[in-house]
Amino acid sequence: MHFKNIPAIIVAISIARLSACSPGETANANRVSDNKKSLEVEIVYAISDRPIYSLSLPGELKPNEQVDIFPKARGFIKQIFVDRGSKVKKGQLLAVLEAPEISQQYLSVQSDQRKLYEDYQYSRQAFQRLNKAALKSGAVAEIELDRVRAKYRSDSAAYMAAKAKTSASGQLEKYLRITSPFNGTIMDRNVSVGALVGENNQKPLFSLAQQDDLRLMVAIPEKHAQSVDSDTKVTFTVTGRPGKVYNSKLSRNSGLLDQTARAIMAEFDVENSAQTLKGGEYAQVNLKLQRPDSTLWVPATSLIHTQTGIFLLTLQNGKVQRVPVIEGTRRDSLQEVFANISVKDQIVKKGSEELEEGTVVSIKK
Repeated sequence: MHFKNIPAIIVAISIARLSACSPGETANANRVSDNKKSLEVEIVYAISDRPIYSLSLPGELKPNEQVDIFPKARGFIKQIFVDRGSKVKKGQLLAVLEAPEISQQYLSVQSDQRKLYEDYQYSRQAFQRLNKAALKSGAVAEIELDRVRAKYRSDSAAYMAAKAKTSASGQLEKYLRITSPFNGTIMDRNVSVGALVGENNQKPLFSLAQQDDLRLMVAIPEKHAQSVDSDTKVTFTVTGRPGKVYNSKLSRNSGLLDQTARAIMAEFDVENSAQTLKGGEYAQVNLKLQRPDSTLWVPATSLIHTQTGIFLLTLQNGKVQRVPVIEGTRRDSLQEVFANISVKDQIVKKGSEELEEGTVVSIKK
């Protein structure tokens, strides 16, 4: 066996092994080097503030009062005095119904009342005379006085019942006259002379709306509900009056969140005597709101939006911590947040999903 070429073979094998291993070993060396270098981040601190901010929402203008007018008695339409668009005053006669049976019933109970009134008067006078005579000892038997007293009380009760029945029948007859419950405009007329109305007829005779004053209805989302107070002011515009801006102040609000819309309904009274605005119009509303207490604000760039929620990155002992937040309103480059943080917490200025929980970082000088 020849050993002259052995050293050369060993050197060749060593070189081959070094060539084969160098890429992996180099990658491991680079990874170790990267781990030794901690990431640098810029930090900011949350600002506590209570600014006045604007909120734009859709709204709807509704008549201050609106009602569908139904008849309370069954009958035929005899006369109609108004039509769609008619301006009416409170108590004004709108229509007259015809129901002969109601009129006849009223006359009948009136007659019964008169008869019972006469019986009552006679019994009262008889009792008074007999009671006066009974003042003389032995002049009137006690049983006779009791009989007359009972007759007087019975006739009195019968008369009072007849009087109540007459009043009810008279009220029913008044229902044949349809009058306006308030000042307003007839928005719709659904019947004609001769139509049978009442009872099972579900269609109203008229629709009446009061448009001298309107109500601006605005649903304010839950996260802004606490910012609404008695001094809340709004400006609004409507499509039908481009360029015209209207103003109002909060008149009332529900005070409770609607469980479906997760909002409170606020109402703003709008004077409309000139009737330049129309009930039923949609409005674009701008509210001036202010939180009851100071809240925290951070740069909008600090927020991370992921499929699992919205987060801020804070530093705890040089390590990244993810803090879930709820967004409030936006003001320029600042975002209002509600989270378990304070003004002393270090917050990463530019949040990134690549910064995972527990990542070691250093603060950029």
